[in-house]
Amino acid sequence: MEYCVDEDKVVSALLELCEASGLKTWELRGKTLVPVVQGGMGVGVSAGGLAGSVARQGGIGTLSSVDLRRLHPDLMEQTGHLDKEPDARRIIESANLVALDREIQRARSLSKGNGVIAVNVMKALSQYTGYVRQALESGADALVVGAGLPLDLPELARDFPNTALIPILSDARGVQLLVRKWEKRGRLPDAVVIEHPRLAGGHLGASGVGDLSDPRFDFEVVIPAVLAFFRAAGIDGRIPLIAAGGISCQSDIVRLQALGASAVQLGTAFAVTQECDAAPAFKHVLAHAKPQDIVEFVSVSGLPARAVRTPWLNKYLRVEPQLKAAAHLKKKCNMSFDCLAHCGLRDGDASIGQFCIDQQLGHAMDGNVHKGLFFRGAGALPFGEQIRSVAELMQWLIGGEAPASLSEGTA
Repeated sequence: MEYCVDEDKVVSALLELCEASGLKTWELRGKTLVPVVQGGMGVGVSAGGLAGSVARQGGIGTLSSVDLRRLHPDLMEQTGHLDKEPDARRIIESANLVALDREIQRARSLSKGNGVIAVNVMKALSQYTGYVRQALESGADALVVGAGLPLDLPELARDFPNTALIPILSDARGVQLLVRKWEKRGRLPDAVVIEHPRLAGGHLGASGVGDLSDPRFDFEVVIPAVLAFFRAAGIDGRIPLIAAGGISCQSDIVRLQALGASAVQLGTAFAVTQECDAAPAFKHVLAHAKPQDIVEFVSVSGLPARAVRTPWLNKYLRVEPQLKAAAHLKKKCNMSFDCLAHCGLRDGDASIGQFCIDQQLGHAMDGNVHKGLFFRGAGALPFGEQIRSVAELMQWLIGGEAPASLSEGTA
């Protein structure tokens, strides 16, 4: 296989490669896409640079909306020093909305009009509504929402009927509930991400760590059940499914499309590309993590999470019992703005995590293993420990052949 380097022909070449490889293209809002979606990763891991590069290849590139000011020195100069000032929260939140707009425009410029620019907004964020509205006003092609049921999303996007709405769910029951609620509001999802909690990285769609291996989350269970519900509801063929978690090669996509998925979503594989917006040291940590280095625990949001066992995470897990024992009533946010609607540390909830998620993810973005929390999926990476380009990753996923230089050990 030869890699297409002609920027004007890259998408058509990948679409042709899909057909030659036995994969199916799919459509979102009338646009034909390759069956690869890049998952949203925060803080600052998937911003305009990564999302725009993926869309340029004819896929869906996804920005993570939270705390993007960290990527903009001028905004950090305005807000990084804020602590106890009475208007600190307002100024920081305003800066983050400016940063989100900038990153959406950056992604759109890089995409050259190809693919889809999506914005991921966690339902669990305190500024969920503000991020959703900013993404819509800034011209995002799609909104992707997880970490809770976004039952209000059709109403929030009422004035933007051309923006695709894509919820993230993990089991058939959740899909049924959301679709029935949305139907009453006159809208259906434009697609649904089915995320497997046992395989994905970051915050996971299960009630606890012990539920991550529940068979009800298996793609072989969820996808047929959801498609059966669509047929019974008379909406068969109207809502594409995107399988997320554990995908690393073309054969995974073939298998999931055979089950009925239209596309697949990957996070960590894109986090270790050259175009990822995080620091090189961040990518190094993810790429070099071994299976025994990956740990599951309860995050500060109350959701189970999967991350790399770094010095910071090792220390946190050792002292977590003492931190929970010392949890007390609600206190001022460490970062001068409330990123989560419910936070174990800020709200003194001893049943869940006791750390600042924004602070630790910010350190991870900079590659600091002594202070950072590095979310990571459970599966092997397509190129092992190597940091490759988005173009090479897309060619590998769709064409099924590794870059010629991979065997030479070039990073």
